[in-house]
Amino acid sequence: MTGKLIDGKAIGQEIREEIKQRVDSLKEKGMQPGLAVILVGDNQASRTYVRNKEKSSIEAGMKSVLIELPETVSEEDLLAQVAELNKDDSIHGILVQLPLPKHIDEDLVIQAIDPDKDVDGFHPINVGKMIIGQRAYLSCTPYGIIKLLERTGTEIRGKHAVIVGRSNIVGKPMGQLLLQRDATVTYCHSKTENLAEFTKQADILIVAIGRAKFITAEHVKDGAVVIDVGMNRDENGKLCGDVEFETAKEKASAITPVPGGVGPMTITMLLKNTLQSAEKACAEGTSAHE
Repeated sequence: MTGKLIDGKAIGQEIREEIKQRVDSLKEKGMQPGLAVILVGDNQASRTYVRNKEKSSIEAGMKSVLIELPETVSEEDLLAQVAELNKDDSIHGILVQLPLPKHIDEDLVIQAIDPDKDVDGFHPINVGKMIIGQRAYLSCTPYGIIKLLERTGTEIRGKHAVIVGRSNIVGKPMGQLLLQRDATVTYCHSKTENLAEFTKQADILIVAIGRAKFITAEHVKDGAVVIDVGMNRDENGKLCGDVEFETAKEKASAITPVPGGVGPMTITMLLKNTLQSAEKACAEGTSAHE
């Protein structure tokens, strides 16, 4: 059995078409969703991500603002820039590209973003709301994975989901979103003993551990759905995930490739969060003028 390929590029494109239609109808009401990205320093990977975000938001009909600051920018100046964007009514989403230089406190910067414009879903207020099941901006990668599962018709309710990785950006929120959809959730991480014992129980296996080809066929239960969040380079410098794709796909019923699986969904959900922020501002603006 070879697992069905979960095409994140195609599913992301489908959702982006829907987003564009909603952006167009907002523009008819005189509002254009605006996304501002702050890029500090000259990290090449960050620059590539930011370019993709900019291109995608323009394609969706959104206003895209890129603010580039030098590596040496002070924490105070960066926070002042965030404060400016918080006040700017034409900006509905603010994203500070991580990682930041060592002299800047990332937590402080994330907390400075207005929770209503936190389209990355990293602000403690949005994280807290997400955990208790209130409406919030969801962290883009886990949100994108939920959409991948839903749009491929993967049953979540009652299934055992095992997550390998416990970061604040992917692992932790991922478990919560699955729990809200009635999955039974197990968290594993780099200190888990006998990892394969847990992963082999997974109906849905989500891997975000940041180690190239770390999960092999022996970790995968027959018929499992495997979602690979990893983005690494193998010994030949080729892009690869945290899952050894060639062997795992022989056991999985469905699997995401790297690249072209989870990656396109992350940017898609960033656009969706920005759209929702603009729609909320539009609705509040309408009621304020009535």
